[in-house]
Amino acid sequence: MEILKTLGLFVVTALAEIIGCYLPYLYLKGGKPFWLLFPAAVSLVIFVWLLTLHPQAAGRVYAAYGGVYICVALVWLWAVDAIRPAMTDWIGVGICLIGVIVIMYGRQLERYL
Repeated sequence: MEILKTLGLFVVTALAEIIGCYLPYLYLKGGKPFWLLFPAAVSLVIFVWLLTLHPQAAGRVYAAYGGVYICVALVWLWAVDAIRPAMTDWIGVGICLIGVIVIMYGRQLERYL
């Protein structure tokens, strides 16, 4: 259950980061209104706060979070940018998510090896 809770928190964290970066992208590259920078800043503050909710060491959290971010970014690519990821993208995501589990729970899994 803890793994699902951690994964869910990482997904919400990734969405906050992606939104916080995507809105300025729309302003800078897409000619969208300047006011989009304000919700982007709020989203990035939420992103940083969400990272602090993990009980593990910060470096471990940042390393594992990167794998989940990759997965959420590909889903974003598909859902928002309407670009379907390739099979190799999904294979890469699978590898990254295995890495997330090893990084976050490797010490607990060592006793089973």
